[in-house]
Amino acid sequence: MESPLEILALPDHAAAEGVAGGLARPQTIPHASGRPWIVGRWLPGEVTWAADRRCRVAVLGCATIDSERLTAALPRIRTVDDVSRLAGSLSGSFHVLAAVNGVVRAQGSLSTACQIFHARVGEVTVAANAPDLLADLTGAPFAEETLALHLLAPAPPYPLNERSLWRGVKALPFGCYLELALDGAGRAVRWWAPPTPETPLAEGAEHVRSALADAVAARVRPGGTVSADLSGGLDSTSLCFLMAAAAAAPDAPRLMTIHRESLNQGNDDLSWARQAARAMAGVHHVVLPGQQVPGMFAGLGEPDSDAESPLTRVHVRAKIRHTAAVLAEHGSTLHVTGDGGDELFYAGPSFLHTLARRHPVRWLRNMRVDRSLHRWRLTATVREVLNGRSYGEWLSACAATLTDPLPRPSRSPEIGWDATIRMPAWATPAAVDAVRALIDAAEDVQPMSPLRCEHTALRGLRKGGEVIRRTGRITGRYGISWQAPFLDDRVIEAALSLRLEDRAATGAYKPALAAVMRGTVPDAILARRTKAEFSQGVYTGLRENLPELLALCDDMRLARLGLVDADAFRAALVGLYPNSRGLLFLHRTLACEVWLRSVPASAAPAAASPTGGTA
Repeated sequence: MESPLEILALPDHAAAEGVAGGLARPQTIPHASGRPWIVGRWLPGEVTWAADRRCRVAVLGCATIDSERLTAALPRIRTVDDVSRLAGSLSGSFHVLAAVNGVVRAQGSLSTACQIFHARVGEVTVAANAPDLLADLTGAPFAEETLALHLLAPAPPYPLNERSLWRGVKALPFGCYLELALDGAGRAVRWWAPPTPETPLAEGAEHVRSALADAVAARVRPGGTVSADLSGGLDSTSLCFLMAAAAAAPDAPRLMTIHRESLNQGNDDLSWARQAARAMAGVHHVVLPGQQVPGMFAGLGEPDSDAESPLTRVHVRAKIRHTAAVLAEHGSTLHVTGDGGDELFYAGPSFLHTLARRHPVRWLRNMRVDRSLHRWRLTATVREVLNGRSYGEWLSACAATLTDPLPRPSRSPEIGWDATIRMPAWATPAAVDAVRALIDAAEDVQPMSPLRCEHTALRGLRKGGEVIRRTGRITGRYGISWQAPFLDDRVIEAALSLRLEDRAATGAYKPALAAVMRGTVPDAILARRTKAEFSQGVYTGLRENLPELLALCDDMRLARLGLVDADAFRAALVGLYPNSRGLLFLHRTLACEVWLRSVPASAAPAAASPTGGTA
């Protein structure tokens, strides 16, 4: 089994040599001075780099560039800020590292599918693609008050969701690169902002399609086998047709598609997946019967090798491992999923808030349609749309309602800056207080976009990026690179440039994506009007794995830290849930408990108090 990519980037400073000397990393790329610049572990073909007498640039991951093109770009780079033009011209998913006259630039992707973390190690700031690599260097314990944030359902709000669990380790903020100066200091520099959504669909559809095709081309390389999810939904189906077109070229890799059959009765995804597979010539389609795939919540008694933070998809970790093993048996080395398509092309309730201010006539039409679909009450819907709270005011309201019951979605839409968040009923008062304090401290943070629907989209894309990079660490141990082209920078830019009224058009599901893929995906598939539902698998998995889950309540690590009441959590595991929303709290708490049981005891904080210490 192959190990996932691990990289550390060091400043051109004498003290950095001591840091590198203590690492057991087999590969190194030096600074022009001869000091270590990039230290880590990567596979052949994962790194492309070039250098001249004053500048060197490395691209790590899937990208549409070779060493010849990279070498040709070097003369135009005078400072690390000039790397923005190069980085903004590449398709794919990758890290960019540069050293110009000794100053280092490190950046990942907008979605965080490739992310940069940094920490002060002795006299210098060091960058890495995983926070636990830096925690190992510094001996940092984890921050228990930050762990309490991960109990929030459905997830902590931005930017708290990106707060590192390891003290002294920070994640690179949205739209920024990290600069490492000659004196070893580090600072985040903003280089990207969301595009203005003003491009008409008729003009922008080809741009989005081209960006998606380039994203696929960055991954479909000569030789071997690549694979892709073919769930039956529009996102994965669109990518499969683009991959099939790319795989038809000479010397292209063999393409296989995979469908995991649902246990939900009435789920028609399989029939749509088979229809799509029949329309793609030369593609090997594999269906995994639902009874042969591990259920949700399976194997949670096993530790997790990824120490970054609680794994959002821990309840399907066994499914991921099983899928990766099947893909490896079929010879695949790279797998593509449709993650990110919903965030880019589905017009959720937050669009109503933005449309009401930019396109009032269109807003009225969308509101009527949404109210009909979701049975929202008129007064409650209008009240939410007219609510003009700033992001800080919204965060403050979240802090005040952490222990309130979840709102009833059939009565009122969620048109806030993000989904309504709550702490679980089994969280201790100390845990609630710790989370409330962290939210209150973030009230001055600005949203990622002044448009509420765009902030919501970017928040979802960065959440999806985390899921992809964390899933990739699991599948990388089976030799499978896990990829999501919708999360690529160029695709995000192209999709977010489309006019809001076109992305939110009524009468079709994801109308903008359907327009983008028309001519590539058969019209009969683009015309699908049904949507799959998966809650039956959640309930079945919970029931089948309940003994193992209850065992986690014995000597519960979260209870040791004073974050949860173990007896209350045990009662919740055997409780009744009339709808699946309540199960989100179980997911989050189980992820935290599995993570705590996986990290070394030496990483525990000195004082077991959820409000102690600072990050």
